[in-house]
Amino acid sequence: MVNLDKIELKKKGQSINLAKNNQVIGEILVNLNWNQQNSEKKSGGFLSSLLGKTNTNNKVDLDLGCLYELKNGQKGSVQALGNAFGSYESHPYVQLDADDRTGSATGGENLRINGNKISEIKRVLVYAFIYEGVANWSQADGVVTLKYPAGPDIEVKLDEHKNGQIMCAIAMIENVNDETFRVERLVEYFNGHKNMDRTYDWGMNWVAGKK
Repeated sequence: MVNLDKIELKKKGQSINLAKNNQVIGEILVNLNWNQQNSEKKSGGFLSSLLGKTNTNNKVDLDLGCLYELKNGQKGSVQALGNAFGSYESHPYVQLDADDRTGSATGGENLRINGNKISEIKRVLVYAFIYEGVANWSQADGVVTLKYPAGPDIEVKLDEHKNGQIMCAIAMIENVNDETFRVERLVEYFNGHKNMDRTYDWGMNWVAGKK
């Protein structure tokens, strides 16, 4: 039976256009959730050692973020690292609601994209990265769900794993003729922001940050 309330993008490159309700997309909510039960005994991951930190909670800290590019050429990132939480009502029209340091919050982490400002937004690259803990994506069992008023939820499971890499580019959200957004599954893994940026041709300069 087909679930009309949810569409899962299962294969790399698979995409779907968002529907419109009376010519308005409205708020796009991108939610990241992951399972902590299998990762509580893990500690001291790649990024922790790189930053000289110890994960005292023995839990993976999986963070949601995005790269954005606006029509006016402005580029940047929205993420807890560096306290770059963005803004929903003004540039860049993308905002991170919270930073779930444990993964135990039932709501996970959420990015809000202002779909009413589609004419201002060129593209958004949604990603997750492991800030602390072992870079073991298969145990984190992450899933990203995109919700919006006019259509079914769109789900991307992080079920293709490349353990040892700290960052996963999950989905590309691209402007289509200022009318709607196309959501494409990526699920590509990288060892950091720089390599992901290079792969998707963002052209930003990256420096070390903290939260």
